[in-house]
Amino acid sequence: MGADMTEIAVFPIPQCVAFPGTHFPLHVFEPRYRTMVEHCIETGLPLAICHVEKQVREAPKDQTLSEALNSNQATYRPVQLVTAGECRLHETLQDGRMMISVALDQRYRLDREVQALPFMIFDATPVDDDPMSPEEAHEAQLLKDKLMHRLLALTADSVEIQATLNSDTWIQKPVDAFSFELFSLLQTDPDIMQNLLEMRSPLARMKTALDLLSEVPAQL
Repeated sequence: MGADMTEIAVFPIPQCVAFPGTHFPLHVFEPRYRTMVEHCIETGLPLAICHVEKQVREAPKDQTLSEALNSNQATYRPVQLVTAGECRLHETLQDGRMMISVALDQRYRLDREVQALPFMIFDATPVDDDPMSPEEAHEAQLLKDKLMHRLLALTADSVEIQATLNSDTWIQKPVDAFSFELFSLLQTDPDIMQNLLEMRSPLARMKTALDLLSEVPAQL
């Protein structure tokens, strides 16, 4: 494993694109993924939540809850760029299901699969944004202000989102963090979200977000 590589466990979920700076809640019931969660918590291994490239194996059909809790479901090939972070267990139910969250903090490129069963582990390389020039940084700050005003206008009926956007935390959030975390509020097609995740420029992400906010399919 290279000096910059690290091992991460991978949880591929269709249509789920996770961004750095966000918390991802999960209800885990498959045996292999319950084992994965236990391993990540015991060892501190980062857990990646990611979109998928394709389905490798279909899930069994017409299962009862008991059968689903004791068998693995569909298997997917993950996308190559993912976001990972610390896995936290909140509750284990009597039937073994787990309520967890993942504090996502870093993008990774999946380089080499080192374990396939019972769950996937990859050697992965951290992926960071490219540096911005002073001019780009200034433009990004102006774009952040435009996005904040647009988001406030579109969410006028949501007390919770308005409180979030008007908080000091969001007002003072650096543009690089803002350009990721705004997608906890703005949802659109998962392939578009994956493309946004793969961008290495806060300015490019925010320009795309502003375009999305002018289109009907984008949902808050």
